Amino acid sequence: MAQETLFPAPQQPAQKDQPLAARMRPRSLDEFVGQEHLVGPEHELRRAIEEDRVGSMILWGPPGSGKTTLARLIARVTSSHFVPLSAVSAGVADLRRNIEEARLRRAQSGQRTILFIDEIHRFNKGQQDAVLPYVEDGVITLIGATTENPSFEVNAALLSRTRVFVLAALDDVQVGAIVDRAVSDAERGLGNRNVDLEADARAALIRVANGDARIALNGLEAAAALARPRQGRRVVTAALVEEAVQRKNLLYDRAGEEHYNIISALHKSLRDSDPDASLYWLGRMLEAGEDPLYVARRLIRFASEDIGLADPQALTQAVAAQQAAHFIGMPEANLALAQAVVYLATAPKSNALYAAYATVQEDVERTRADPVPLHLRNAPTPLMRKIGYGKGYRYAHDYDEAQVDQQHLPDAIKDRTYYHPSDRGYEKTVQERLDAFEAARRKTKKSSG
Repeated sequence: MAQETLFPAPQQPAQKDQPLAARMRPRSLDEFVGQEHLVGPEHELRRAIEEDRVGSMILWGPPGSGKTTLARLIARVTSSHFVPLSAVSAGVADLRRNIEEARLRRAQSGQRTILFIDEIHRFNKGQQDAVLPYVEDGVITLIGATTENPSFEVNAALLSRTRVFVLAALDDVQVGAIVDRAVSDAERGLGNRNVDLEADARAALIRVANGDARIALNGLEAAAALARPRQGRRVVTAALVEEAVQRKNLLYDRAGEEHYNIISALHKSLRDSDPDASLYWLGRMLEAGEDPLYVARRLIRFASEDIGLADPQALTQAVAAQQAAHFIGMPEANLALAQAVVYLATAPKSNALYAAYATVQEDVERTRADPVPLHLRNAPTPLMRKIGYGKGYRYAHDYDEAQVDQQHLPDAIKDRTYYHPSDRGYEKTVQERLDAFEAARRKTKKSSG
């Protein structure tokens, strides 16, 4: 009678009832598509895998880039026991149970255990801390997979004990190769189902996948199921692909790094006066479901930070877009936001206000909070007048051109100049006005002296 074992078999062959994406997982590093910078011939990670000297790691990349597949391949090539956990559903008790089994496995057979934690960024600090000591003493080899920047989502202590490998989204050629393999593979794919994939349908699959191999394969399988047999063949058309997939996958997480990457791209495109790129990044956010009021808030900030008085209407346009978005909502508000984006992109740029206020903040932080000069204070009571409140204040309208030379800042910073208008847009007019004010004040000072 076969001896019973505490541990299940580490790998099982693909089953016919599994989804196509699962059946088509590569069985070797040579079958793995993409990530040549990591697992191409002679690259460091591939050598480490083939030489069985793999340490704990974090695989960071977009959905469908091969993180889970690569982890499984590492286990297969190194003859390690593979334990997959999802951070969405697993807790500390699951971790401890699997770690204890890994300890026994190592003691009984010497076999290494690879603990694969998918979406490791969803583990809280306590859960991540629970893994740490077992990574340190080698009870497990941890492979964490995440779509979020591990710098922000993984504890520093755990991050310092792992290596981070960055996976890129697959390009169109690579997704196409995966689709072609699935169509022709008779053992695991659709090769024995007489599927003909039209060129337009293939292009549509690649387009909607947006670099995600899983979406391409799921879409292919669904479209093939929708295709009605004709003369013994299933012809997959572009229309069937569109019906099966419904909507292109947009990589966007309103709470994650891509959210900040795209708003950064929008802000910088606006600053560089590129309306086309600005509209594109706006569309990427809105079509992926971003809150239009969040976008409007960012546009309002941009109007003051990067345009300011170079075009005073910029802030008006941004606020109007915010009001429109609040009033009519999406999708109707997309054009109001697009109008504001084009206006801001094509407006003259100046960061003079931003720089001026930043310097004010520094002075408020670093200098004494000196009192307001007495002559600028109101004197509503006899006592205040008696101690000098308002004494010596000169009312501007009593002077030519409503200009008077008097001190407005505390003594310690009385000669400070914060606002330096640019020579662009309306700020050029502002500078001319400031020069005229200064000339009038000098004239007033000379005549009163």
